[in-house]
Amino acid sequence: MSRGFVKEDDGYESVERFGLPDRNDPSYDAASALVLLEAAKHGDTHSAEVATGYRFGDPHLHRHVKKLMKKEEERPEMEQDSRFIRIAKRFLDQG
Repeated sequence: MSRGFVKEDDGYESVERFGLPDRNDPSYDAASALVLLEAAKHGDTHSAEVATGYRFGDPHLHRHVKKLMKKEEERPEMEQDSRFIRIAKRFLDQG
């Protein structure tokens, strides 16, 4: 197979692409929850898992996902991102 078709991703590109704070930053877990949800929305969960160090559905992030989902659900119905809400519910069901 040509090396042009082999993906050699060590994860560093993903970390920079998602713009996560330092792992020691108190906002890291909340940012990771949002990154995982947004990445799942765009079909790139694996990159987000590599970047954050968390798996989709990780119970450690449930409180952050619940907060993000509640915030989205409180928006006017016509402005809600129903896909984001479905993905958040799936995240919570995984844990």
